[in-house]
Amino acid sequence: MANLMSDDMDEISRYVSDVPPAHYTVKIESFSLLMKNSVDRFESGEFEAGGYKWKLVLHPLGNKGKNGNDHISLYLAIAGTDSLQPSWEVFVVYRLFLLDQKNDNYLTVEDGKWKPRRFRGMKKEWGFDKYISLKEFNESSNGYLVDDVCVFGAEVFVCKEHFKGGKGECLSMIKSPITYKHIWKIENFSKLDAESCESKIFNAGDQKWKIRVYPTGRGSGEGSHLSLFVALADPAALHPATKIYAEVTLRLQDQVHSKHHSGKVSYWFSASNPEVGGFRFVLLSNFRQPNMGYLVRDICIVEAEVNVIGVANAFS
Repeated sequence: MANLMSDDMDEISRYVSDVPPAHYTVKIESFSLLMKNSVDRFESGEFEAGGYKWKLVLHPLGNKGKNGNDHISLYLAIAGTDSLQPSWEVFVVYRLFLLDQKNDNYLTVEDGKWKPRRFRGMKKEWGFDKYISLKEFNESSNGYLVDDVCVFGAEVFVCKEHFKGGKGECLSMIKSPITYKHIWKIENFSKLDAESCESKIFNAGDQKWKIRVYPTGRGSGEGSHLSLFVALADPAALHPATKIYAEVTLRLQDQVHSKHHSGKVSYWFSASNPEVGGFRFVLLSNFRQPNMGYLVRDICIVEAEVNVIGVANAFS
């Protein structure tokens, strides 16, 4: 799922996630030639998210005007604004990705408090002047640059938009969110013959949820890992523009040592993105070992904590 690492400085959050970027990826071959040829700025092709067009902007040697020396600078820029109405403003939360090709996961960087950023005529670009240091990026053991190839990505979620005569949405953040926990005891685990199985539906933050487990893995974890997810129970019931920002923790209990294996991530749920979790939550070889305590008398116990922090709804 995700190993959370935070950097409170500058309110930037950095963590590792198994979940790939939902909206766009950029693969760069012969990356060193960008530096050799003094390419100061590279702009990706346009992609669409949230009804708008965007592009990634990369400074391979750092954005010198923003004190990005010895770092890679990475930004999200809004594109195609000539077609927007006058006095447009778009409020966005986003995260930017860098693929670790050795471990098949992503260094993910976002604003620490997920404060919406205001894109407008005078400010069409937001991002990170010091996305990653060149030293860390070039270190072969980190897997970010392999055979001179690297992969960046982006997710973009529109929270609110404003322009004369237009439509928008309202993002309501919850001042004192309540954390809801659901415990699921799965018996006769070895006899599960379906690709996946689901818990009973539980409530959290005015929404219905469920836990979904793939006993023999899904996606990149198929055949080698147990995959575990939290999902909206009825995403089709949501308005297409509704988004739910929630902090999710998944746990697999160690029934022998009173411990647990866990992962935590923050995610924007919607009708089109209804679930989050870990394709490679735990190795099946570890899960099945009796001394690990995850599977005892053919019973495993999983937990999900869901903390709904904000909800965005459309308005006219």
